[in-house]
Amino acid sequence: MYSIRMSTQDRLIESTRELLWERGYVGTSPKAILERAGVGQGSMYHHFHGKPDLALAAIRRTCEELRAAAQSVLEGPGTPYERIRAYLQRERDVLRGCPVGRLTMDPDVVANEDLRAPVDETIAWLREQLARIVEEGQEQGQFARSLDAREIAATVLATVQGGYVLARASGSPAAFDSGVRGLLSLLRPAS
Repeated sequence: MYSIRMSTQDRLIESTRELLWERGYVGTSPKAILERAGVGQGSMYHHFHGKPDLALAAIRRTCEELRAAAQSVLEGPGTPYERIRAYLQRERDVLRGCPVGRLTMDPDVVANEDLRAPVDETIAWLREQLARIVEEGQEQGQFARSLDAREIAATVLATVQGGYVLARASGSPAAFDSGVRGLLSLLRPAS
């Protein structure tokens, strides 16, 4: 399943990431992690102090990947509106859902301050990036000065996360796409 060149530690982290996304924290047993990674029990305890330590490494990597994907479009070329549009329309596995958003719905992750911290930091980072872009658009006259940049950033995040939920519930990415189109029509600069 994994490349021979991938280290045992990376295979454990990747297996845990996948299982957390599919099953949640409670459903991600050490046995399932080891089977998915194709490694023996000693490997897990050689690299990690146990399931919580491994889960934290997996959650951190998931958050880092989400940040990198978002950053590539939010800091890319284009006007502030175009960059927000690129973020909203970037390639996603809509029916699978957001791996970070899924963590916010896992009661075991939310209840554990250490596991929740990278999730909270990622959401706060994303909100700040979006608010900064809205402020940039206000300075350039693209967005009305009366808009609250932090509220617009929260709306963008809510549209994405809510879009995942609606798409999964309907079994169709159309619900996600509809929410994105609606938000973009509200944000579209006046010509």
